[in-house]
Amino acid sequence: MKIFSFKNLIMLNFLLSNMMFTLNRKHLLIILLSLELIMLNMFLLIFNFMLMSMMNSIYFLVMFMVLMFVSGCWVSLFLSMWFESMGEIMFEFTVFLF
Repeated sequence: MKIFSFKNLIMLNFLLSNMMFTLNRKHLLIILLSLELIMLNMFLLIFNFMLMSMMNSIYFLVMFMVLMFVSGCWVSLFLSMWFESMGEIMFEFTVFLF
């Protein structure tokens, strides 16, 4: 029963992140956060399926942790690049004003 409610929570979160992505494509931060939610939900669905089929596989738990770390690094890299470019734009705008 707990697995079923966990799966429903994942699917609801997946639908919410898809809705965020389709409704607001103007802001890069919202796009990146919704894509990260989609990736996280896909990993959680895979984790749920593999946990039910393998039952306490250490190999899969380690691979899941590695994938989550890589996806987090990927999103933080894009966010840092976005904030850096926004800082350059604001600097050029203030120089242009003065």
